[in-house]
Amino acid sequence: MSIAGGPFRQPMLAAASAALAVAMLGALMTDLGPWYLSLKMPAWKPPDALFGPAWTLIFAAAALAGAKGWQALSQRRARLALRGYFALNAALNVLWSALFFRLQHPAWAMLEVGLLWLSIMVLMITLWRGSRAATLLLVPYLVWVSYAALLNLAVVRLNPQ
Repeated sequence: MSIAGGPFRQPMLAAASAALAVAMLGALMTDLGPWYLSLKMPAWKPPDALFGPAWTLIFAAAALAGAKGWQALSQRRARLALRGYFALNAALNVLWSALFFRLQHPAWAMLEVGLLWLSIMVLMITLWRGSRAATLLLVPYLVWVSYAALLNLAVVRLNPQ
């Protein structure tokens, strides 16, 4: 089915709008100012310029996963659960940025990232029932958040409060 029309259009527009809103909120929470620049970082941290493109691809894939999942799940209850799980994941995603960058508490963010990771797993398990392809679209998100959790842990260890 084409993204431009048919029954896939409305879920894709809704998912893309939601992904864009989460990305914008996360970006608003991200402050690469003096505090962040003063943090000791591990040598294996990628350049800051890589994070924007990585998140753009991840959010695009997540939006597509959400739309495919919505289309594949025919029961109203399953669709509502999927929407709720995506909403929870979005809130946890933005909360991580707020804890790390705005509140400047990497240790708190480290605790929260476990919940973010679990929320991605819940999405993948939920989507698996209806669309294996939608589940696979979330694999990069899970990998990136796993990597970010390791990076977060390294920041906590290198910068004792």
